[in-house]
Amino acid sequence: MRCCTKVTPSTGAALKAGRRDTTSSGLRGREVLHLFRPQEPWQIERIAQALRLRRRSRYPVSVRWDAADGVRREGELTADPVSDSVEASTALLVMVRVLGECPVVEQSPEPAAGTAEVRILALLAGGATTARAARETGLTVDGVNYHLRRLSERWGAANRTELVARAYALGVLTPGVWPPAAVPAP
Repeated sequence: MRCCTKVTPSTGAALKAGRRDTTSSGLRGREVLHLFRPQEPWQIERIAQALRLRRRSRYPVSVRWDAADGVRREGELTADPVSDSVEASTALLVMVRVLGECPVVEQSPEPAAGTAEVRILALLAGGATTARAARETGLTVDGVNYHLRRLSERWGAANRTELVARAYALGVLTPGVWPPAAVPAP
């Protein structure tokens, strides 16, 4: 969805309130979806379908964006087709109405892994089977599976490969070290 130059004064005011780094004339040719994140993907599909069928109507989209002052805002973006040409892309008049600030959602940090879990993850990252991880940690196979299941639930990992990848991403395992090892405690 690209912006055209026809931007009303109220749109410019709304954009300046929402994104101080973006003026109404600075939107020409810009990808609107890079500036404003739609909350419902089906709304964008509806606009795309209407444009393919050359329908001329006003299409509201619920959006959120990060303003220049660091505050996340929400509002309604309205896209109106304004060109009658048979160009490859239709020019759109895009208006944004600021509805307010989004509430800040506190995200709790990812829980760390326990000592046994870290050792199991390091062994799996090195290619060990469940049986080998059990032998080297002094646990049973069921014990290893128990720890892996708990970590998978806690981190939302679908399988062991994703579990090991998350361990690296969360800083539980040291990247660039072979054989895989736990990150030293500070």
